[in-house]
Amino acid sequence: MTFMDSLAAGLALVLQWQSFACLAGGVAIGVFAGAIPGMSATMAVALTLPFTFAMQPIFGILLLLGVYKGGIFGGSIPAILIRTPGTPASSATALDGYPMAEKGEAGRALGMALYASCIADFISNLSLILIAGWLASFALNFGPPEFFTLIVFSLTIIAGVSGDSLLKGGVSAILGLLLATIGLDLVYGTNRFIFGSTDLMGGLNFIAVLIGLFALPEIFSFIHRPKELDGSVRRLGNDHITFADLRHSFKSIIRGSFIGVFLGSIPGIGAAPSAFLSYAEARRNSPNKANFGQGEIEGVAASEAGNNGVAGSTLIPLLALGVPGDVITAIIIGAFMVHGLQPGPMMFTTNTDIIYAIFMGLVMSSLILLVVGGVAIRGFRYIADVPRSILFPGVLVLCVFGVYAVNNAIFDVAVMFVMGALGYAMALFKLPPAPFVIAFILGPLLENNFRQAMLMSQGSLDILARGPITWFFWALTALAIALIVKGALHPGEEVEQEVIASKSAK
Repeated sequence: MTFMDSLAAGLALVLQWQSFACLAGGVAIGVFAGAIPGMSATMAVALTLPFTFAMQPIFGILLLLGVYKGGIFGGSIPAILIRTPGTPASSATALDGYPMAEKGEAGRALGMALYASCIADFISNLSLILIAGWLASFALNFGPPEFFTLIVFSLTIIAGVSGDSLLKGGVSAILGLLLATIGLDLVYGTNRFIFGSTDLMGGLNFIAVLIGLFALPEIFSFIHRPKELDGSVRRLGNDHITFADLRHSFKSIIRGSFIGVFLGSIPGIGAAPSAFLSYAEARRNSPNKANFGQGEIEGVAASEAGNNGVAGSTLIPLLALGVPGDVITAIIIGAFMVHGLQPGPMMFTTNTDIIYAIFMGLVMSSLILLVVGGVAIRGFRYIADVPRSILFPGVLVLCVFGVYAVNNAIFDVAVMFVMGALGYAMALFKLPPAPFVIAFILGPLLENNFRQAMLMSQGSLDILARGPITWFFWALTALAIALIVKGALHPGEEVEQEVIASKSAK
């Protein structure tokens, strides 16, 4: 079958009303699921999978891909409106999205999240189509030493989200690293810090930690000072972002998209580190860096571009090598196998019509996300106008049910409340939560890849500088640390540069 024949066959598959219906329905399901605290995109894809078994292969795959795309964006809605990230990847969005909602700019923040998500998703899909083979072969060169150096570099972004005090950011990150060690040692299988509890053998549930850390401190603050906060209504404000907003944030959106493409093509990294890295890079390069964390629209754009830039590129190792890029694509690979399809190099010769149909469906999904996301914003935006005395009890109920639904475990709900108390204490001592989340996500990856590298080399550290990839990431880490030290030693110069930049912009 020639290229044109394969393209025509793929076009015939995707230009059916059933394909459009599955894509649109999947995106809608994903957005709705992502907007419910605790109901992550992963859970939405897993729950949708059984419904695809009776469908034609292309319809079932497009449905799951739609749920995946919609779920990642949907998590930004509660992150902005109620400071409860719907998905782990939306944690970075809450840093500036919620302060914008507090200032009456919820509609503007949601609009930027939608446009940044769609642009990044489109770039990620094009990257999948154009450079899948090259990126997949590049990702194959990553072993434990390369992963370790990448994660060491990624940990330097903690400095970018530590706020005014690097010391407090470091303390927050250490807390995250300590709690990440709880559970079963993945290398030797020994128990660590479980204190005789079998519930802790699997470690702390990430959804419970995330919701407890971000959502519950707001509720505890309301309980502690009800008269101070009662009746405070957050106005929706401007429903539309302006062209000036997009132009101002465009560089951060593009940069975040390519960060997502790069990290998404490497199996096992995920969207959350990409979102935080994109956010930190946007802050580092922005003339308004002092405003990050206080309601900067560029921060919303960068974090949403980072997590949605992963959505298409995680399919690169799946389609090109048959290796799932993350948990969601591991579920999607099940849909391929149920229908007798084996992702990998041979699929590009035996099922080219399916491949081209998937490519075209992914491009269409970005446009469908723009439409469905716009409708969702108009539906969910009114949450921002509800008085807190009514809103917070409902949020608490959603948090409890959402966390319980992950594993059907009351223990996870208890973890959520403990993390809520910790988050409230951190707020009182002005310890930023973002470094905690980054360390909690990356800590186990850092430890496991370091120990695997040491086992490979029988204890020799030379393996951590075994090739160009490790050298590249060590150089990036050294450069990042040098910039952090320079900023810490000469803070006045940085402030002066910001003032000059803002004056020139005016």
